[in-house]
Amino acid sequence: MITINEYIDQHKERFLEELFGLIRIPSISSIASHKPDMYRAAASLKKLLLQAGVDSAEIYETEGNPVIYAQKMVNPDWPTVMVYAHMDVMPVDPLDLWKSDPFDPVIREDKIFARGADDDKGQSFMHIKAFEYLAKTGQLRCNVKFMIEGEEEIGSPNLGKFCEEHKEMLKSDIILVSDTSMIGQDTPSITTGLRGLTYLQIEVTGPDKDLHSGLFGGAVANPIVILSKMLATVHDENNRITIPGFYDDVLEATDEERALLSQAPFNEEKYRAAVGVDEVWGEKGYRVTERTGIRPTFEVCGIWGGYTGEGTKTVLPSKAFAKISSRIVPHQDHHKIARLIQEYFESIAPPQVKVKVENLHGGAAYVSPITMPAYKAAEKAYAETFGKRPVPFRSGGSIPIISTFENVLGVKSILMGFGLESDAIHSPNENFPLWNLYKGIETITRFYHYYTE
Repeated sequence: MITINEYIDQHKERFLEELFGLIRIPSISSIASHKPDMYRAAASLKKLLLQAGVDSAEIYETEGNPVIYAQKMVNPDWPTVMVYAHMDVMPVDPLDLWKSDPFDPVIREDKIFARGADDDKGQSFMHIKAFEYLAKTGQLRCNVKFMIEGEEEIGSPNLGKFCEEHKEMLKSDIILVSDTSMIGQDTPSITTGLRGLTYLQIEVTGPDKDLHSGLFGGAVANPIVILSKMLATVHDENNRITIPGFYDDVLEATDEERALLSQAPFNEEKYRAAVGVDEVWGEKGYRVTERTGIRPTFEVCGIWGGYTGEGTKTVLPSKAFAKISSRIVPHQDHHKIARLIQEYFESIAPPQVKVKVENLHGGAAYVSPITMPAYKAAEKAYAETFGKRPVPFRSGGSIPIISTFENVLGVKSILMGFGLESDAIHSPNENFPLWNLYKGIETITRFYHYYTE
């Protein structure tokens, strides 16, 4: 029988042609004008799934973007694996920093460069091809379902309701997800935890209209200055968050857990070089990998107001805005954190301005036990493919819907990510190494083998 590596070698050209066709669709969920592209991406995935061997594939409407559901039911008495992925991508700004068209994939340095090459079109594609191999060669020993959504990058606002409405259809024993990264090509890892997220927008209003900065400057409070001063109070001299009650529910990692996390290889010099900084920053008393894995954060993702166009315009702006991403850890509730942030900014606002805080979206943190049979199967699969046992690792990122799956569907997820820190997801020149693409297909195939043993 043909092996998975032989199958990949025989079909590499077709695989890339299919993946590139999917990547070329600019399915940006956060920009309304790309709504038709979401349906184009859904149709493309439906076609790929049917060609791969599913029994059926349908595009379901939601109040937002569509969801693709497909399944291959081999034997009702066998276990069922559900693959979750997303077809939407981040915006491409700033476009001038891209070395090639973000939606015209190219291969350079044995990497695919394009928006969605890794997150998440490339990684979701691995699952379709692993399934294709097993289905075409008659080696599938479980039922497989696919649920691919179009709103992950905006917080999956409609997928929770979709899960509630289709609980029976979505029944499974484990959910497979490839939307995370691993430590390195020579250090495979499995993500065992994700931080949760609270995402807000702060609006500060001073005068009821933009004013002349010469005639009114010095007499009327500038909202940009006020907002900047308020944001500057959020971290103390040890970079600890000052918002009252912020840490009340944090599940503190034990010394034993911190010791296990420290076993993951980490080179600070390489880390600094990779992100282009001279020094790292963060909460005193914690290593870099702890700051990004087990500690909550408060980050300003964007700040604007007034005139930012070409040339000069002497205005004292009426409004200033900031977008805030607060990563949270187990036991913190994103609704409570949003409320605490709102109350904090309202309490410290001077009387010269008005403050409005809008909660845009959020989700809970997630932890995947390493004692589950599915985790053990994934561990064996990585060990066989990479030649070494994978390191359990907590990611600093968030996939809010993962905790929803557990709460609504009652199913745990295994996070089998194959991306790298250097893949520049969400940034210009996003990329995905071909080596990782093929290793991912191979490893996922081996997961099915061990899971159904």
